[in-house]
Amino acid sequence: MKEARLFLDTTTLRTFIALAQIKNFTKTAQQLFVAQSTVTNRIRDLETELGVPLFIRSHKQVDLTPSGQKFLDYAQRFVSLELAALQDIQSSPTYAQKVNIGTTNTIYECHLQRRIRSYLKEKKGVSLHVTIGHTTEMMHQLQTGTLDAIFSFSAMFRDGYVCRPYRTDSLVLVCQAGNTEYAQGIYKDDLQKIDYLFCNFALQGVGLYIQDLFPRHHRFPLEIDNSTKLPQYVADGIGYTFLPKSLIEEDLAQKKLRAIPLLDFEPPKVDSYYITHSPSTVPEDLEEELLADRSYGLEENDQRRHDDDGEKDIK
Repeated sequence: MKEARLFLDTTTLRTFIALAQIKNFTKTAQQLFVAQSTVTNRIRDLETELGVPLFIRSHKQVDLTPSGQKFLDYAQRFVSLELAALQDIQSSPTYAQKVNIGTTNTIYECHLQRRIRSYLKEKKGVSLHVTIGHTTEMMHQLQTGTLDAIFSFSAMFRDGYVCRPYRTDSLVLVCQAGNTEYAQGIYKDDLQKIDYLFCNFALQGVGLYIQDLFPRHHRFPLEIDNSTKLPQYVADGIGYTFLPKSLIEEDLAQKKLRAIPLLDFEPPKVDSYYITHSPSTVPEDLEEELLADRSYGLEENDQRRHDDDGEKDIK
């Protein structure tokens, strides 16, 4: 009975999660609108139930112990599952099904948002929950059942899941539309002369390829880990960068950006994937809409193509 009370007490778990994030008892109490003694008692009771200390206390802040760090993942998943269960049980009859989709921000901005808008305009009986995150975290959520499907730059070939090619995108070197330098094209060695804005696609794959185009320890005027944030910098004339073609097609058409021809080298293609459970829990009509107009032609042994985020394919 004692264990059942613990794992059903999500109020205590939420307090634990808040304290793990804020790292201060007083500020956590203020955030939760409770007395500090309430926070202290909840954490003490939780540590007593588990039989291990969850926090290292110091004068000004607290930090998670190794056991606390491990328990944090379970607490977050339990609270998420409780919310999902309540939404499912208490859902409006207007929505017959809730579907949880995970996607990287680049795939969402380039492709998915248009498909989702198109689907929702039909007002079908599905409550769609979209989570934008990183590949590793999304794959974990897919395997724990928190997500029904994910759009990822890494493939996952594992029993119980279906991994399908989604899009194949080209990388384009772009600059401000009014910039006439390298109008006839650019050679690989000339990249070191430009103000290149580096998108850290990841430490492998496309990210490593682009890094290798520059000298080791090269310092860029800007480094950012989200390619969707770069077009405005380039349009303002701050520098040059490689971007997925699908991300900047409108900017090219509206002459905000200009594509620079590559004279003696070719960047890798960027492949993305759609991964679901087998059998899929995504309604067929929603799946058809999300995958509409997707690019095929991904060759299984095409060594020129790379995953955008550099995560290793999971097998």
